Amino acid sequence: MKILIKNGRIIDPSQDIDGKGDVLIEDGKIKEIVLAQKNKVTSWQAGKLASLQTIDASDCIVIPGLVDMHTHLREPGFEYKETISTGTSAAARGGFTSVCCMPNTNPVNDTIAVTEFIIKKALSEGSCTVYPIGAITKGQKNEELAELEALKRTGCIAFSDDGRPVTNSLIMRCALEYSKIIEVPIISHCEDLYLSEGGVMNEGFVSTILGLKGIPKAAEEIMVARDLALCQLTGGRLHIAHVSTAGSVKLIRDAKACGINVTAETCPHYFSLTDESLISYDTNLKVNPPIRTEKDVEAIKEGLKDGTIDVIATDHAPHHFDDKTKEFDSAAFGISGLETAFSLAFQLVGQELLDLKQLIMKMSATPAEIMKIPKGTLSSGADADITIINLENTYTVDSSKFLSKGKNSPFNGWTLKGTVEKTISMGKIYDWS
Repeated sequence: MKILIKNGRIIDPSQDIDGKGDVLIEDGKIKEIVLAQKNKVTSWQAGKLASLQTIDASDCIVIPGLVDMHTHLREPGFEYKETISTGTSAAARGGFTSVCCMPNTNPVNDTIAVTEFIIKKALSEGSCTVYPIGAITKGQKNEELAELEALKRTGCIAFSDDGRPVTNSLIMRCALEYSKIIEVPIISHCEDLYLSEGGVMNEGFVSTILGLKGIPKAAEEIMVARDLALCQLTGGRLHIAHVSTAGSVKLIRDAKACGINVTAETCPHYFSLTDESLISYDTNLKVNPPIRTEKDVEAIKEGLKDGTIDVIATDHAPHHFDDKTKEFDSAAFGISGLETAFSLAFQLVGQELLDLKQLIMKMSATPAEIMKIPKGTLSSGADADITIINLENTYTVDSSKFLSKGKNSPFNGWTLKGTVEKTISMGKIYDWS
């Protein structure tokens, strides 16, 4: 099957392309990009291609399919929260054509059998490509390394105990040593559990007036500092997940300046919200690490601007309605983020913190490069993973209409700009217009 996307503004940071033109897809692969040129007649313009399906992308940008390197698909074990089918549908709706799923399932993805299950399920039911992330420790119990090499051979592209930190420094050191051998990143959930125990929001003035136990910024920063020290010691590949504090940004910036092999991500809620929003006691705002202060938000934005923070991920954490409709202390942590991520991140372009090319890079080519997956590009021969977005369209977020089972979004009712019109995943078209 041949597909022609015509008249769009093609932006591909991986090839430094930004211009009006056409994209030809053939048999699920990108065949050719032709930028608009006077007096040049292409084979499809001359009518030489049979069975050509045409998509008019006028007034839209045509970009590499977005890559989320931090998603919770919940399956196996928590299908009442999300499934691979519903989670990848939500991803495609949000413009993501590849997602990397965290291992805190039930059972934990620490065995070949679980990894194989995820891969097979995604191939049969998924709306986008799914890359499993394996657990660092068996059962995420922080006692013994999982069989990292065997899991990598089976299909795991990174390792993390996300949802819980690796508190044992020797185990973390060993994981980073292995990361050099098997050439995968170790993704760190940075949290000192003793400091954060019982906390439900950022510790500070707002938590005091609300009467809620806080999680101090130091709970994150102490572990960021430890992992950076271990990365320097081992020369391993470290990726810091969901950066939320100004102190963490500074630590990572200084580490990069010293040549430490670290990359980092943040999520839209960490640059779109402050802890003052929790005055509403809306449990959809409860997330770990917590939403921080205005000072932290500004530091996150500066970190994105200067390249300290490499990636914008979602940390998509869908929950059942019952998990969130509780008293704040008892409600589950997490935000359902796949379907609003691009529009929230696009606000950074309006604020002149990032240009469009930089934003697309942080949501496609860079996460693909960190995870060493063949995605995030429109180059000839690449998988036909493409997102078509109308940047001028506005919409009002209605979480009840999310394709994800998780309706837990603090952005419900927000008016955002930038609508995903079509997502093409491995040549399959999903039309949202």
